[in-house]
Amino acid sequence: RVPWEPGELKAIGKDPGKDLLEKTVKTAGEPSKLVLSADRDIIYADGSDLSFITVKITDANGIMVPNANNHVQFNIEGTGVIAGVDNGLQTSHEPFKADNRNAFNGLCLVVVQSLEKPGTIKLTASSEGLEGASIDIKVRSEE
Repeated sequence: RVPWEPGELKAIGKDPGKDLLEKTVKTAGEPSKLVLSADRDIIYADGSDLSFITVKITDANGIMVPNANNHVQFNIEGTGVIAGVDNGLQTSHEPFKADNRNAFNGLCLVVVQSLEKPGTIKLTASSEGLEGASIDIKVRSEE
């Protein structure tokens, strides 16, 4: 057993004479901001295409805070709707059809769905005490 203390842990996989793999994990500070990333930033205006947007709670240095469970509120504008939200916590009783979600272990997810017209979806995420974030998803006609 190794006693816990904040800092950096670095693992290096080696083969005789050369490094094969390197991974560094740093201790996170206090939750500071939300970071949004989409699996797809362009979707089709067919009324059913989806983009899955991951919400990370990070510290001021951009390190994900693995024990953050902040409540995140979503707002959507443009040519889309919120199809669902989740956080991966199997015992959660929160509804999937909502515009908000508690994060679990620093993460949650919002799924946006296109309407049947091209344009832009602007999703904004906010949480009390944290710097908010927004992301744009382009909705284009099928070719």
